[in-house]
Amino acid sequence: MAQVKITGTGSYVPNVIQKNEDFLNHQFYNEDGSAFDEHPELIIKKFEKITGIQERRYVENNLNVSDIAAVAAKKAIEDAKVDAEELDYIIFAHNFGDVKFDSQQTDIVPSLASRVKYKLKIKNPKCVAYDLIFGCPGWIEASIHAKAFIEAGLAKKCLIIGAETLSRVIDPHDRDSMIYADGAGATIYESIDEKGGILTHESASFTYDEASYIYFDRTFSPKIKDNTAYIKMYGRKIYNFALTNVPDAMKTCLDKSGVDIKDLKKIFIHQANEKMDDAILKRFYELYDVAVPEGIMPMTIKTLGNSSVATIPTLYDLYKKGELNNEPLQPGDVVMFASVGAGMNINAIVYQV
Repeated sequence: MAQVKITGTGSYVPNVIQKNEDFLNHQFYNEDGSAFDEHPELIIKKFEKITGIQERRYVENNLNVSDIAAVAAKKAIEDAKVDAEELDYIIFAHNFGDVKFDSQQTDIVPSLASRVKYKLKIKNPKCVAYDLIFGCPGWIEASIHAKAFIEAGLAKKCLIIGAETLSRVIDPHDRDSMIYADGAGATIYESIDEKGGILTHESASFTYDEASYIYFDRTFSPKIKDNTAYIKMYGRKIYNFALTNVPDAMKTCLDKSGVDIKDLKKIFIHQANEKMDDAILKRFYELYDVAVPEGIMPMTIKTLGNSSVATIPTLYDLYKKGELNNEPLQPGDVVMFASVGAGMNINAIVYQV
């Protein structure tokens, strides 16, 4: 029986490195407009202790998110050794569209997936291109779409992209601006006559109380009077939400797969915040009364920051290609992808290599 498997991966890691000390000249304010009394150096030290982030990557000024997505997509297509003209779907998960340098204005017409298809010079009109807005879990959700299309016989090859340029939508006077980064990751999913692939998935949207935990609003600085909006979040609420709901979703997904937790080789989780990811993992293993295995969760947040929807496909590509000084995955290994983000949305996939 044919299975839905990843046959190629690619990523784009921007070349511009923004270190924590580059924020020393920033004046940070609270939501109410009051200034922080602490020196920026102390704020940055506390930030690094909590998030694990020492530096992040920003996209070059002449590039937009559709540009870096096309680069990652081209690498994935080459890695899979497929003809781009044979792609049935291009699904592009992002949140803010193309935002030009020094602009803050979102541009999503035409869709970014259409722009990537154009940049790849694909002529086939039956290659359907569309965008998916699902917060940080967008790449996983788009992967679930690909699985559905392939299993329904509506597709054989799908290109799934997760990319973001959050550096273009951050408030320099908000401490949380130090979390965000840019990047792009892409994967090719195909119908393959071998065992494995996506075994199970789990998704949920919590909106009754949680819809606006991540939102758009003006700068925290009382000195700036324009109405330009930036990405904002209620960090403590998100932390508590993730710790409560993500481990449960991961457990439901794993239980449906029939895979024993001790047989999980790696967990590729959204690189949001090192402390939060560690807490999610600890809570997940506690649900099985099992100790967290050493090295089960590869991390890139220390040097790449939080690039939202791009973190997991980028992480998986770098790991798959041995660029994290890691042992390679072997055929038959079972891994999990899991994410949480704006919406508030959570999801997970159990995947056999």
